[in-house]
Amino acid sequence: MNRCRIIGLTGQSGAGKSTVLSCFESRGVCVFNSDLAVKRIYESGSVCLKAVAAEFGEDIINPDKSLNRALLAQRAFASRENTERLNSIVHPFVTTELLKLLKEQKPSVLICDAPQLFESGIYVLCDYIISVVADESIRLERICARDGISREQAMLRINAQLSESFFRENSDFVIENNSDEKSLLDRAKGIFDKLI
Repeated sequence: MNRCRIIGLTGQSGAGKSTVLSCFESRGVCVFNSDLAVKRIYESGSVCLKAVAAEFGEDIINPDKSLNRALLAQRAFASRENTERLNSIVHPFVTTELLKLLKEQKPSVLICDAPQLFESGIYVLCDYIISVVADESIRLERICARDGISREQAMLRINAQLSESFFRENSDFVIENNSDEKSLLDRAKGIFDKLI
């Protein structure tokens, strides 16, 4: 495997990480999207899906053999322990997907978009880490609007994540997103220009 500079992009749900990612993608950089990787490893009949069903109940698999994401989320985010159980199953599969991409594409720079960059252990592969953060009240509104869920469901997701202070203490760059999209994109472009 050639030496690739890996930039980890992470942050809190609803903070605006996807907007930052789209800014980086528009610059033509190779991207590993861990959410898309998770969708692939949850495909019908996959080893990962079977392992998750064995842990969280066979009824998380729909009659058409696809994953019932809402039911899994309800169970996985019910407690920190449950979230950790899910992560321990899924993260090794995600890491395998990342290594496969590095081997096949051999990029010189890679943006690793991973909401659970730290929990998965992928952060150890990163040369730099960028975290996107925002005030909890703002994130709560964004999550409810984006995913069409209740405030209670959104709070379960927020509470299952690492704290803002953790992201700040363990990142090379922190982007605050408490205002408008233009300000967010300006900050993202500034960091991109420093790193790439």
